[in-house]
Amino acid sequence: MKRSRLPLYTTLAVLLFFYLPIAVLVINSFNGSRFEGGWGGFSWRWYERLWHERDIWHAFGNSLLVAVTATVAATAIGTLAAIAMHRYQSRLQRLHYSLIYAPLVVPEILMGMSLLLLFVALGVNLGLGTIILAHVTFCISFVTLVVLARLQDFDYSIVEASLDLGANWWVTTWRVLIPMLAPGILAGGLLAFTLSIDDFVVTFFVAGPGATTLPIQVYSMIKHGSTPLINALSTLLLVATFALVTAAQWLTGESIKT
Repeated sequence: MKRSRLPLYTTLAVLLFFYLPIAVLVINSFNGSRFEGGWGGFSWRWYERLWHERDIWHAFGNSLLVAVTATVAATAIGTLAAIAMHRYQSRLQRLHYSLIYAPLVVPEILMGMSLLLLFVALGVNLGLGTIILAHVTFCISFVTLVVLARLQDFDYSIVEASLDLGANWWVTTWRVLIPMLAPGILAGGLLAFTLSIDDFVVTFFVAGPGATTLPIQVYSMIKHGSTPLINALSTLLLVATFALVTAAQWLTGESIKT
């Protein structure tokens, strides 16, 4: 009996629905016309103009600072959390698992509102510091889950052998444990960096004056109708995001093989 091609057509339709707007955006980033209604010829003018937009580069610097700081903090805390959750099994760990999974299932708008209310209640001035704290909050969960996946097949007998041979816990951690977990840690860090630098919803709630990140700057540009520049900027962000995600997936695959 001939198989139905409905699942294939449905999949293709869904993929087309998701990726066609992205393809149109990338194509229009090379459109020489200021208006997207017609094709004005292939041009690099919008990419060239990006170099002269100080507001964009200032926002990009803020995003980079937030992403790097949040990634370092989330990677360190998330790795320690993953090791503790995998190593020690108790009833209390169920609560720990719930705390780790909570940022993954809670809507971003709810997380942003709750963090804003917390900062206001504590009298904390909104700025880059509050953005970093907010990003660390949700990035920890992703790092923890990635490192936990690496720990599923981890052989702790190697660590015990190192301790039996006279190495202290500090030496064992840096020369045995961390190198073996390195692919998972790097993958979690890359994923955290990607999520942080692209975040808009949570950042929008906890950002203060002078703490404009790149996603917020793009939102402001959309309201003022700078569509061609947004197309060029979005294309560059798209390429960078795909590169980071691909690297994270490759590192995750390597960690599973080893």
